[in-house]
This record gives sequence, structure tokens and C-alpha cells, in this order.
Amino acid sequence: MPFNFQFPDIGEGIHEGKILEWYHKTGDDVKEGDPLLKVETDKVVTDIPVPQTGKLAQTSGKVDEIVHVGQVIAVIVGKNEEISFTTPPPTVPARENFATEHVSPTLAKEKTESADEDGLYGVVGQIPVGNEVLPSTNEGRTDAVTNGAVESGKVVATPVARAMARELGVDITRVRGTGPGGRVMKIDIESAAGGVGAAPMAAQVKTFTAPSAPSVSAAPKVVPAAQVPGEFPGVVEIEDLSQLRRTIAHRMSQSKFTAPHATSLDEVEVSKLVALRALKNKELEKEGVKLSYLPFIIKAVCVALRKHKKLNATLDLDRNRVVFKKYYNIGLAVDTPDGLVVPVIKNADQKGVLQLALEIEDLSNRARERKLALDEIRDGTFTITNYGSLNGNFGVPVINYPEVAILGTGRIMQKPVIVNDQIVKGWVQPLSLSFDHRIVDGGDSARFINDLVTMLADPTNMLML
Repeated sequence: MPFNFQFPDIGEGIHEGKILEWYHKTGDDVKEGDPLLKVETDKVVTDIPVPQTGKLAQTSGKVDEIVHVGQVIAVIVGKNEEISFTTPPPTVPARENFATEHVSPTLAKEKTESADEDGLYGVVGQIPVGNEVLPSTNEGRTDAVTNGAVESGKVVATPVARAMARELGVDITRVRGTGPGGRVMKIDIESAAGGVGAAPMAAQVKTFTAPSAPSVSAAPKVVPAAQVPGEFPGVVEIEDLSQLRRTIAHRMSQSKFTAPHATSLDEVEVSKLVALRALKNKELEKEGVKLSYLPFIIKAVCVALRKHKKLNATLDLDRNRVVFKKYYNIGLAVDTPDGLVVPVIKNADQKGVLQLALEIEDLSNRARERKLALDEIRDGTFTITNYGSLNGNFGVPVINYPEVAILGTGRIMQKPVIVNDQIVKGWVQPLSLSFDHRIVDGGDSARFINDLVTMLADPTNMLML
């Protein structure tokens, strides 16, 4: 029996990828676990393995084409089965219609209808259909859509799309559905949240006359496409958003609109740390290793997180709970030519300063070359962004949601400081801690920074806390 292989959900919020290379052609024998194709996502370049042994009957998607999670990209048959090309593989994502994870009790009670609509779905079954009405932002206004997605106050959408719309603050009644019968899909919500790829519905105004007269709908108001002033050569330069930049825009919006940000700012006198680093670099010179300040900061952060568990947690509002994590995976914001990438050092608290230094260099280099593996960008619990490496001083970093805190470190500079009532030259580093004010209070952030300052001012204090 033919097996329809869908582009898999590989995690980390990755919903699509660009095909870079097919390792096999139609008719080839393929073996489970061997690489089938190479794809570039917004974060990594990775191989997608063959899901089962057989013969590659059909493929869907050319090199440089974008494919989405749930989209059938290959059909595999048994080695002795005859290959038929009469029916091309489906290209419409169907997976999300059957998704049940993270569905609220309200959505779980929604009606179902046949999935075999307009021949777009190859399986006949039951899929959730929404009858929940979201209030319009303008009283007396309702939405009309030409494909029938919204009718008589109803919005037809998948549960996943509804949940995502609520999470991202997207008005689902203003989104044009691209699914069967005008159904609003997850990809439509993502496009609406990112501001690209989805056109808003045209507004329709109902005019009410006498009570006995039926209401008459006015013609839909057509919103013209945005025009770029002076859009001709030599005046503006237009560049399409890359997949990475689209994801950054989405994640930054999600973080700022989901987590109420607050930021604590401080400075720490780090002359002892500067001296320690210089001493160790001299000792390691023969080995070709050069320490930055970041490994010391990571060690101090891990020690402080052990004492202040709120900053190493995740807020789970769906279940009214906070998940405190007893492992310390530190993300590092890396500035790359394509945009910001955050590789993660796993179990950073269990690694020494030298090991951290080598891992920082390796991850940073491969992040810039887009050679990170998927496992190297997931499961972070706390993030550090070092804008001091670019001569930045203070900043207000954005939380790497769903984490609840991020530390920004500025450039270490010489400044006048007071030591034993005397003004002397010292080395001072600025610190910025942004935190999710829903679960982290100002006092929590102050105590965390105080411990951090104590350890960075004198690294031997890391042994005492």
C-alpha cells in the first residue's frame, strides 16, 4: 500500500522549509533512516530521513521550493508494487486538522464534519469545525468573505488555528482562510501574525432600516495594497524577508505581546575578573585558546539560577502552573549575517570555564555558517545576549519566549570607582536583566542580579554561593 510521507514537524516552531536537494529520484529503492532530502529551515539546514523501506514512487516539491509541515512530499510503495503516476501526491497540509495537542476544553467540544472536501483530502474522517464567534472590534460591523469561511457570524477554523490566534492576539474574524471551504488554517494565523502572506478580509457594513425591513449589506470595502513612496530604481531598495527574518519578527512579536517585560539595570566592578582572565589567557597561550568573559558569566549565571529558580522556569497558563527547571541550558544570542540565532549550551552548570569557551566558539562559528543541528537550538532555559562584543553598553533585551528571563551584558570599560574611600580606576561592566513580570517580581530580579554582581566582582565567590 502506498505510504504518503508528510513533511514532519521537527519542532522549535518550525512550520516550513526550503528544499535544497533530493538525494533520490523517482523509482529509486530507499531504505528507512537514509537521508531522503536536505531542507533549509529558518534556523538550521538538516536532512530528512526516509520513513520506511520501499521504492520512491513520487515526490512533491522542487529544489528551492517551500514545503510546509503536514504537506505530502513523497509517496513510497513496496519494492514489488507497481508505480502509478495517475494521482499526484496531495500538496495541501492536512496534518493540523487532526491535531489534538494543546486544545482547550471549549475547542474539544466543537462539531466535526467530513474531511473529504473538494478532493483536497485523501482520507475520509472527522475533523473539528468551529462554531465559536469572536467579538468584532467594531460594534455593528461583521465580516464577509468570498470563499464562505465566515457566514452568519460563524468562523470556520481548525482548533489549532483558534488556539494560536488567541495566543498571538490575532482577530480570527479578520483572517482569510486558505483551507477547504474557506477554513482558517494554522498557516493563515501565522501569516497574519507575521504581517505577510495573508490578506485581511474586506469589511462589510450592515445597514438597519425599519424593524419590519430586512437588513441590507453594503458592498465590501476593498483595501488597496500598500504603496511604497517613490518605488522606482535608485530611490528605494526592496528585499524579501528571509525565512529567518520572518521567524525573528514572529518570535519577537510573540514575546513582547505575550510576556509583560520589565528590565533591571546595574553595573558591576570587575577588575578582579579582568585580572583573572588575563592570567588564564597567558597560561593558555601555548594551547591556542583565548578566553572571553562570557564563560565566566555563564558559570556565574548557572550558580545564581540555582538559588533563584523563578528565572529558570516556564509559565504554563493552560494548566495554571509554573514549571521550574532543574537543568541549566544557556542560550547564546549570536549575531549572524542572516539574523539572530540562539544556539544552546546544554547542562552548562556541569562544564568548566575552558570547556564552555571551546563550546561557545564552536557554536558561534557554526551558527554564522548555518551548520547547527536542530538539537543545538532547542530546549534553552535562560538566554544571554552579549552586545558588549559589538561595543554596546546598556540595552533592553527581549525575552527568548517561552523562557522568562534574558541577561544582556555590555562592554567592559575603565571608569572611576571608589575603593576604600579613594577614587581609583576600575573596570566596569553594565548588566541588563529583562524578565517576565507575570511570574518574576522586581525583588526576584534584584536578588538575582545582586548575587551575579557578587560573583563577577570576585570570581572566587562562585565557590561560596
